[in-house]
Amino acid sequence: MNRSSLPAPRIAVILPCFNEAPAIAQTLRAFADALPSATLYVYDNASTDDTARVARDAGAQVRGEPRRGKGNALRRAFADVEADIYVVADGDGTYDAGAVEEMIRLLREESLDMVVGTRVHTEQEAYRAGHVAGNWMFNQVVANLFDKGLSDIFSGYRVLSRRFVKSFPGMSEGFEIEAEMSIHALQLRMPVKEVPTRYSKRAAGTHSKLNTWRDGSRILQHILRLQRLLRPRQFFGLIAVAVVTAAVLLSIPVFLQFFETGQVLRFPTAILCTGMVLLGALSGLVGLLLESTSQLGLEAKRLSYLAVPALPPPERADTVLTPGASARPAHP
Repeated sequence: MNRSSLPAPRIAVILPCFNEAPAIAQTLRAFADALPSATLYVYDNASTDDTARVARDAGAQVRGEPRRGKGNALRRAFADVEADIYVVADGDGTYDAGAVEEMIRLLREESLDMVVGTRVHTEQEAYRAGHVAGNWMFNQVVANLFDKGLSDIFSGYRVLSRRFVKSFPGMSEGFEIEAEMSIHALQLRMPVKEVPTRYSKRAAGTHSKLNTWRDGSRILQHILRLQRLLRPRQFFGLIAVAVVTAAVLLSIPVFLQFFETGQVLRFPTAILCTGMVLLGALSGLVGLLLESTSQLGLEAKRLSYLAVPALPPPERADTVLTPGASARPAHP
């Protein structure tokens, strides 16, 4: 079949929302103007305001996810929605819908699996200083864990391939879902690109659901859990080194006293150090054994990823995103 005769890709815009009634209609209009052929989905995450009604009146397909948490809403959406290209953003109007056409173009022409809209803000209210610092810190942690990182792993603005979405386990419940998506792509060495996008302050009448300390600690716990699962040799190896180093330091007075008197007078310390060395050795051995299991899991994830057909790149003349172009709607 000639590539030019292939149907236009099905595009789904997914907006998880919790109490975003003042902003959701404007957000939907912005994405509808940018992607007239896309199907717009709003996943109402147990809102207590009129988010669902406003979104439905604005032309979106509204579905509910009663379990609170952005991760729960996106996991449900990824399971239910059938499309070729998935656009994920927030319903609060902070992300620039005008950038989505360029992001989709890059995804298709360069055969990428994820394009991340990195946040560029000029308004102090848009991105608090504490969040900027925390984002930078977690970016460095992830880069050290996976030998490569992204400049904004917590961005909620992403364009994803079907291959990515249908191979993504999505185990997170809350805002750590963005970190999990980033790590999933880095772990499988998927082709990824970042695009700077404007990040604005929230619409009047809405407020952020992100709690800096609570969600920051949850994200850190999630990253450490992923390190334990995905890099067990490194995780348990660090524990082994720390425990053995502490044992050696504690044993120095015992050895000095032994060299002076020829006797071991600090039996409790000697026993403790011996136990710590054994514990360190056991931790290192556990890391080595789990490394092989982790490798098998990674191979299974990779095969699951490859089992989903890739979206063929368009011809240079293909203008599927031009306003007025038609496309098959995503199946509800």
